[in-house]
Amino acid sequence: MQFITKDFMLHNETACSLYHNYAKHMPIYDYHCHLDPKQICENTHFDNITDLWLGGDHYKWRAMRAQGVEERYITGDALPKEKFQKWAETLENTVSNPLYHWSHLELKMYFDIDSLLTRDNADDIYERANKYLETHHVTTQSLIQSSNVALICTTDHPNDDLKYHEQIKQQKDFKTAVLPAFRPDDLFKVDQPVFKEFISQLEELTHVIATPLALIEAMTKRIDYFHEHGGRLADHGLEEVHYAPYTTEDIQAIFDKGLKGESVSRQEKFQFQTFVLYELSKAYYERQWVMQIHFGAIRNNNTRAYEQLGPDAGFDSIRDQENLAYHLNHTLDMMERNGHLPKTILYNLNPVYNDIVGSTIANFQTEPGIRSKIQHGAGWWFNDTKQGMLRQMSSLADQGLIMHFVGMLTDSRSFISYSRHDYFRRILCTWIGEQVESGEIPNDSTLLKRLVQDVCYNNAFHYFKLIEGE
Repeated sequence: MQFITKDFMLHNETACSLYHNYAKHMPIYDYHCHLDPKQICENTHFDNITDLWLGGDHYKWRAMRAQGVEERYITGDALPKEKFQKWAETLENTVSNPLYHWSHLELKMYFDIDSLLTRDNADDIYERANKYLETHHVTTQSLIQSSNVALICTTDHPNDDLKYHEQIKQQKDFKTAVLPAFRPDDLFKVDQPVFKEFISQLEELTHVIATPLALIEAMTKRIDYFHEHGGRLADHGLEEVHYAPYTTEDIQAIFDKGLKGESVSRQEKFQFQTFVLYELSKAYYERQWVMQIHFGAIRNNNTRAYEQLGPDAGFDSIRDQENLAYHLNHTLDMMERNGHLPKTILYNLNPVYNDIVGSTIANFQTEPGIRSKIQHGAGWWFNDTKQGMLRQMSSLADQGLIMHFVGMLTDSRSFISYSRHDYFRRILCTWIGEQVESGEIPNDSTLLKRLVQDVCYNNAFHYFKLIEGE
């Protein structure tokens, strides 16, 4: 049975026209992902679908656990074929979950397999997929190029030497731009042991650490290092966004506690977060960087699983937060009123806050010549679904200008997750098509072409200004 047809997810005539004429062939501008630059640089070859498909994919892991699959078949030492069989048995039960769509899109797009994957045909599809990988010599770079990816921004620790990005740049036969993005999450963890380790490494690299202001000097040196290697984006993964006023004496005391491993209160943690964001935003603004803030996750909630498997194993969920609107507005305002609010993208994990984010960013669209300087980022992680995407786009359209939306990103460690861009584009075209056919958007080909192609690619291209082109 063929499930992924050419008009999959396209529910009206206008949607079909928009997708096939305007969206389908647009390049991909993947400005935020977690792909491994080492694997891209070394052009890693995949000879087993299990490694490519299930390795590091916590979306699939969570579904397998819900199916009752033993952990050894998920992250453990079971054979690749055994893990694939367990995933096939699970996939049958993910109907109406986006995993059902994503997985069959991936089979179709990257293995040319139309069949529904079930426990009964798992052996056959496993062999067919592995044969395809072998005969087509599928590698990281071939997957990227076949997906029509123009640019990738990886997610990189401030202390990274970025050597793989530099080596990729020298590979003249690989045309996709692969640039680093600055991710200083450890700097915010002043209440955790990793903070002291981070500061120690930073000191070795920059020879500057003694006071909080010297810390910012050291971070600025690393920002400049990223800038020299093509980096123009920073990303911050915050549990919550808090604005907490502070004094110089407050920050010095908190900094000293963090280095000594002493207890830091929640209020002190949020004061330090406010200080760091305020100071780093100056450097971002001066260099015309884009600042991204992802917030709203509560991580490693299953203590026993965390002790056994470590972080990023699929035991995170959506967080709530009291007085978010106050903290979000004041955080942006402290940068704006002092003249160094950079281009900013806000990603909220909790969809309840879509309109709070949407109405907040409208308060700070104050720099002439920049279209939607402050962006409401695409639905991510638990919102990386049909309903999550529709909620985010509808809220953005209500509160701002959907015409300037910078669109989809993968936010993934998988080299075949570019199917999610296709998924997004199909949902986008159906959403627009429904409004056209109900008379809420004019059926004007010039307007619709611009809307679709700008959201799919052009807006990101012009907003980030990372690669050359028309």
